[in-house]
Amino acid sequence: MKHSIIVISLIFALFGCSDSEVGDVSLGLFTTKDIKIDALQDPLIPGVTCHISSIEANLDLADPSDSSIACRQTGPITSAMFADIDKSASGDVVFKKSKSIFFKNMKVRRIYDQKSQTLMYVSYSTKETSGSFKHSLSTVPLWGTQAYQSASTVID
Repeated sequence: MKHSIIVISLIFALFGCSDSEVGDVSLGLFTTKDIKIDALQDPLIPGVTCHISSIEANLDLADPSDSSIACRQTGPITSAMFADIDKSASGDVVFKKSKSIFFKNMKVRRIYDQKSQTLMYVSYSTKETSGSFKHSLSTVPLWGTQAYQSASTVID
C-alpha cells in the first residue's frame, strides 16, 4: 500500500497540470507530446506577464529543452516596483519548472537593462542538449510607464 501511494504521488508530480498553465495543444493523435503554455506574472513587477510555451512528453523521463517566451506589459509598472529587483547583469530567477527527473529545469530570469530602461526575460534550459543550452528572450520596454519617467531615482 505504501509503495502504491508513492507511485501515485510520483505520477501526479510528473504529469500534473501546473496552476500557471493556460494552454495545452496536442501534437497529434499518435504522439504523447503536447505544447504546454504557462502564464507567469512577475512576482516583483506584477504589471508584466510572460507566456512560456514548451513541449511536455507525457511518457518520457525528460521533456525536450526547447521553449519560447513572450512578455508584455499587462498592468501598471511603477518605480516602487523596482526597489527589490536585482539590477546585476545576471538578474533574478522569477520562474522555474522541472523538465526531467534528472535535474533538468526550465528557468525564466529577469534582467534589467538600465541603459535602455528595458526589462529582459530569458527562458532557458539548465541542461545542454545537442551541444547547446536552449533559450529564448523577450523584452518589456519601460517607455511610457511611471517607472521610465523616474528611472534615474530607481537606478541609484
